[in-house]
Amino acid sequence: MQTVGIIGGSGFIGSYITKIFLEENYKVKVSSTDISNKSKYEHLFSLSDTANNLEIFPLDVRDKEALGNFVKDCDIIVHGGTPFKLDVKDPQTELLEPTVQGTRNFLEVISKSKQLKKVVFIASVAAWNTSFPLNPATYPANHIFTEQDVPYMSDQDHSYAQAKFLADQEVRKFIAENPDLSFEINSVSFTWVIGNPLSERPDSTSMAMQYLIKNKIAANPFVEMLFATDTMFSMIDVRDVAEAIYQAATTKGIHGKNYLLTNESYKVSDISLMLNNGNPLNEAAIVYDSSLAKKDLGIAFIAAKETLNHCL
Repeated sequence: MQTVGIIGGSGFIGSYITKIFLEENYKVKVSSTDISNKSKYEHLFSLSDTANNLEIFPLDVRDKEALGNFVKDCDIIVHGGTPFKLDVKDPQTELLEPTVQGTRNFLEVISKSKQLKKVVFIASVAAWNTSFPLNPATYPANHIFTEQDVPYMSDQDHSYAQAKFLADQEVRKFIAENPDLSFEINSVSFTWVIGNPLSERPDSTSMAMQYLIKNKIAANPFVEMLFATDTMFSMIDVRDVAEAIYQAATTKGIHGKNYLLTNESYKVSDISLMLNNGNPLNEAAIVYDSSLAKKDLGIAFIAAKETLNHCL
């Protein structure tokens, strides 16, 4: 039995990843920043008949010693343990430090591993475009992003996007500077993740976005901008994200690739209609191209309309 360590394996996306690996008969280690708060992870034990293969470990990604203990004995590591926040008071301490420094610490730790076979970073579309869901001002309106694009960052964009971009740059730099690694590294960079949660936790930013768009509530400047511009918003089903991560973690010969993961894009007004079980008034568009993920990882994406019509 192989062991996979999933940093952030109890969150909205992480729970689906944990579920897949349990179902595929892996021993699964999931990190928790506060192991005393069982409400964060207790739902994981009801996800699969093989939940006896699941262990919860305390971990702060800024603690290199704790990271080393977590990585030890793992054949695969999935790193998704960075904060996802839109409303922040101190970007440096809430986003940049845990995301960027946490990534540096993690890379230093895994570079010493003798057992690892694969590492998958859960990145973000911000690794390619920090202005998401908008196009950079210098790009044509009909530009379609692919993995051939030069990653774009603006210091005027949201601090969360900047943090994810900078963390991804650390990974790219590490891969370039270490050509003889004994394990493979891949990243997945997805757009807005939609779907239903596997837990009853109320703290998912993705779920909050679904609620705000469904009910047309402009709770912060970002959501207000979405409504005001009726932005084309690219989406992907959380089940597709988890499947892509599992495939990236178990597929050999794809070292160094950072996969764009997305499905169709719809105007925010149409997304609101579909979240209310209606039909879109406008056609879907492709803004980010996932052809490489479909080819390498064999993912057949669930239609956005199907997902949205069944969201809570």
